[in-house]
Amino acid sequence: MRSLVRLSLAIDRFHRALARGTAGLLVLMVLVGSYNAIARSIERHAAMRLTSNALLEAQWYLFGLLFLFGAPYTLQRGEHVRVDVLFAGLPRRGRLWIDLVGGVVLLLPFCAFAVAASWRFAAESIRNEEWSSDPGGLPRWPLKLALPLGFALLGLQGLAEIVKRIAALRGVDEHRLALDEPETTDPGASR
Repeated sequence: MRSLVRLSLAIDRFHRALARGTAGLLVLMVLVGSYNAIARSIERHAAMRLTSNALLEAQWYLFGLLFLFGAPYTLQRGEHVRVDVLFAGLPRRGRLWIDLVGGVVLLLPFCAFAVAASWRFAAESIRNEEWSSDPGGLPRWPLKLALPLGFALLGLQGLAEIVKRIAALRGVDEHRLALDEPETTDPGASR
């Protein structure tokens, strides 16, 4: 169990580093989006073309990458969407069990399905060297390849969370596990 805990903590460190890199994408997405909005406004009043389909698609691609590569860190931090109606009122062991069962029964099967389904989708796009159908658009295959990769990373973090929950239930020091859970002071709060 000790080696699995060490592996899960290494996965945590990897996803923290990935989240820092992904934060840079957020800044880039905001800059591209701001430029697109300002340029479109200027274009309406001036007879010049300042933006392009490539810039619009870049903004969408960046948002998709943020979502896909930020999800594992969000899971690690316990910030994923959950309804705390029952969860908040449970003792610590009950919350650990809910996270454990939810990870095994819901998260991992969903991630496996998403990887399998999106891999075929991405492979076809790569094989055809798919590009946007819009004039001046970007290649689509890199973003489609990010789909199975993002869900695989989410599944990997899910495995790390499952290992940490099992270890906590077996009595391993929870501070060492770096378990992050949402605040549970308000039973009616949604997360």
